[in-house]
Amino acid sequence: MSLPSERRIALPHLQLAALTWGEAQRPPLLALHGWLDNAASFARLAPLLAMDRQVIALDLPGHGHSDHLPPGLGYGMPDYVRCVLDAADALALSRFELLGHSLGAGIASLVAAAAPSRVQRLWLIEGLGPLADDGRQTLDRFRKAFAAAPASGKSLRRFRDIDQAASARAIASGLPAGLARPIIERGLRATPEGWHWRSDPRLVRPTPIRLAETQIRALLAGIEAPTSLLLSRPTTPYLPATQMRERASCVPQIALAHMDGGHHLHLEHPQAVAQWMSATAP
Repeated sequence: MSLPSERRIALPHLQLAALTWGEAQRPPLLALHGWLDNAASFARLAPLLAMDRQVIALDLPGHGHSDHLPPGLGYGMPDYVRCVLDAADALALSRFELLGHSLGAGIASLVAAAAPSRVQRLWLIEGLGPLADDGRQTLDRFRKAFAAAPASGKSLRRFRDIDQAASARAIASGLPAGLARPIIERGLRATPEGWHWRSDPRLVRPTPIRLAETQIRALLAGIEAPTSLLLSRPTTPYLPATQMRERASCVPQIALAHMDGGHHLHLEHPQAVAQWMSATAP
C-alpha cells in the first residue's frame, strides 16, 4: 500500500495539515473525514483511488495535525465550509472532486451547494447534509451549550500507550482497533505524562444552534454536481432511512446505494467502496 505525503496548507487564519496520495498532475480529489477522525481515515481507500487522481485528505480544523481555532471561536458548519474553500484556493484548485465521510459528508454537501461551479463530482459516505433540528430540543441544546464549562485547551484523556488508546476508541466507536489504527496514531501526541488526543477539546462541546430540516433541504437542492450517496446496512441511528431518502430526493442528480457494514465503510471495505466510486464515476 502506497504511503502518503504530509502537507501543510496556509489559510488566512490557521494552518491545515493534509495527507496526499498520487501524482500532483492528476485530477484532484479533496477528502473530508468524520468528527474526531482525521485525514488517516482514508489510509485504506486513498491508495486505491490514487491510480488516476491526486487524493488530498484534509485534517479539518481542530482535528489531526491541523491548528485549533483561536479562543472564542467555535466549530460551526459554515466555518468548515469556508475552510475547505480556502484550502482549495490555497492549493490553486479551481475545480475538484469531493469525497466526504460522516461530518465530512455533511460539510462536502454544503461546499457543493455553496460553490457549484467548483465541485466536479460529489461522493458521500454515511452523510448528506448536517444534523438537523426539529425544534423539540432547540432551547435545551442552546442552554446546555452556554452552560458548559469552557475548554481548558488540554486533552481530557491520557493513555499509557497507543494500544490503550486504540482499545478506548474501539469501545467508543465500535470500529475494530486494527482498522482504526491509522486514525488513532495520527490523532495522538506523546508527552512526558503519556499519550493525549491532538483534537481540540472544544469539538465535544454541545452545538448551540442547528439548521432546521427545511433549511438543509433547501441547501441540498443547490447541489449541481453528480452525486453518489453510500449508506451502511444496518442503518446508523442518527441517519434514519426515511430522512436520508427525503434529503436525497432534493438533490437533482443523485444515486443512492447501500452496503453491509458499519459507519466507517471506507475503512471496513475499501475495495468495495473504491469499486462503488468507480461504478458511479462519469
